[in-house]
Amino acid sequence: MSGEHHYGIRRLILDVMKPHRPSIVDVALRLSHVKGVSGVNCILSEVDQQTENIKVIIEGPNIDYDEVSETLEGMGAVIHSVDSVVAGRKLVEDVETPQDR
Repeated sequence: MSGEHHYGIRRLILDVMKPHRPSIVDVALRLSHVKGVSGVNCILSEVDQQTENIKVIIEGPNIDYDEVSETLEGMGAVIHSVDSVVAGRKLVEDVETPQDR
């Protein structure tokens, strides 16, 4: 087994609800320090009086989902849904199929 590579989660797309503080800048920076994360993109999608909904896109060679979840919870955020997961040796991009039309 020497030299064998183990690949885990390479991309996560999450729908997250969070309080106004911390900012999405702070969320992105904190998530960028999670084990296995190479990059984070946070996009504000909705704002109300108490909360903000953000789309969080995380990429890396072996993302630790549990640590991502714990990091978000530690900032008062809740994962509403896991909208996409890519795992394995390479990123597989979404393609349109007849069912999507």
